[in-house]
Amino acid sequence: MVLSLNRWVGKIAVVTGASSGIGAAIAEFLVDKGIIVVGLARRAEQVEEKAKQLCGKSGKLHAVKTDITSEEDIVKAFKWIDKNLGHVHILINNAGVSKDNNLLRNGDAAAWRQTFDVNVMGLCIATREAVKIMSANNINGHIIHINSVAGHRVPNFPGINVYTASKYAVTALTETLRHELNAVDSKIKTTSISPGLVTSEMTILNPGLSDERQDFMKTLPILKAQDIAEAIGYILSTPEHVQINELTITPVGEKI
Repeated sequence: MVLSLNRWVGKIAVVTGASSGIGAAIAEFLVDKGIIVVGLARRAEQVEEKAKQLCGKSGKLHAVKTDITSEEDIVKAFKWIDKNLGHVHILINNAGVSKDNNLLRNGDAAAWRQTFDVNVMGLCIATREAVKIMSANNINGHIIHINSVAGHRVPNFPGINVYTASKYAVTALTETLRHELNAVDSKIKTTSISPGLVTSEMTILNPGLSDERQDFMKTLPILKAQDIAEAIGYILSTPEHVQINELTITPVGEKI
């Protein structure tokens, strides 16, 4: 099997949560491969700054300010892309959030709701909009959900609260979408990629974490955001008749 990203060169990829961490790393990786990337994020200025850094690469990065908890924002973003840049070929649902120590036994419902709004509802709405465009234009595109190992087993990690449930939903949604697409003979691929612990603003770079939680995380094996970006490259490089349903990637020695 020859692995190549050539068929995506010049095509449009949407990356949600592209302002930092895994999303920023994915955007940079794809731009370097000649892909036109649209980064959706509330902090669009950070995506714009990254675009300046990537000036001169074979691809290009565009920033679109988007609140992934807002259906209106997401729909507007996809309409803008379709009108101004062209049809979406790749969607990477990367945006995610986790609220530390918002325990199930005494937590705040608003924080729980935000987790599901970002990790589940935002993913569903972005997926719907991308599939509409791909289907209407006969595009054999690719939808990739950034899931988590916590979407397959519940880690003994007190304080993780509803995050695990939201990622279990992503696992189910990936399979549900695959069944839906197969039922209409669509050639759009769907993949769930489930990383273990990754250096990001949700983990050791999160200023909102307690000192105790940060110190604990720093003792654990951890992946780099670039590791996930390169895994995305592998997924996208497979031939059109090959689909990777699920890819789990963890640091060597991970025990959580």
